[in-house]
Amino acid sequence: MAAGGLDGAKDLGGVVGTLVSGIFLIVIGVANLAILRGIWRGFRQAQRGEALDEHALDMLLSGRGLLARLFRPLFRAIRRPWHMYPLGFLFGLGFDTATEVGLLGISATQAAQGMSPWQAMVFPALFTAGMTLVDTADSTLMVGAYGWAFTNPLRKLWYNLTMTASSVLVALLIGGIEVLGLLADQLALTGPFWDTIGRLNDNFSTFGFAVIAIFVLCWLVSAAIFRWKRYDTLGTGVPR
Repeated sequence: MAAGGLDGAKDLGGVVGTLVSGIFLIVIGVANLAILRGIWRGFRQAQRGEALDEHALDMLLSGRGLLARLFRPLFRAIRRPWHMYPLGFLFGLGFDTATEVGLLGISATQAAQGMSPWQAMVFPALFTAGMTLVDTADSTLMVGAYGWAFTNPLRKLWYNLTMTASSVLVALLIGGIEVLGLLADQLALTGPFWDTIGRLNDNFSTFGFAVIAIFVLCWLVSAAIFRWKRYDTLGTGVPR
């Protein structure tokens, strides 16, 4: 195939990949928006003083997503905490992050320039140390959040409400930026708005920090609202 044909295939693949990624995120965001509506209804019922038992809450929250319904038989295979270890191992084998791909490229380049294999091993060692630090910090935060949320049914409902709303916001934001950036690139759209979209698309590697900030901010705001509104007193007879 000629160089022009390869360039054309590369451009087409980039357009199709971006379009599929953006549309998929938007669809996920819309689906989660429908789930968010159901959770909000359940919370409003609790606000009106209606009974909120654990069984009704589990029926409201479990198995509402599309993937949860499709893979429900597989989810039943996870019955013990240790079952998550082989699942995580398989997930790690099939999950390549952009950082990991870049790491492999750097290691291969340095090895081709004469670096010994033992010296090249410093790159995966640094990657492992960084992933361990970040994942441990993330797990510590999530254990704290889960411990707070699962104290009583109302907190569990509020936690799911917050996390679902955050996921809707992030999915629609990233998917919308990808699709709008593709439109701006293909249609040569210009202006302050389209220039901002273009800059966001060019810095998706650092945009991940904004996603983390969105989740943290949503959780902090929701926890403050929960305490300020005194939702813990719902159904207890304690005046708010």
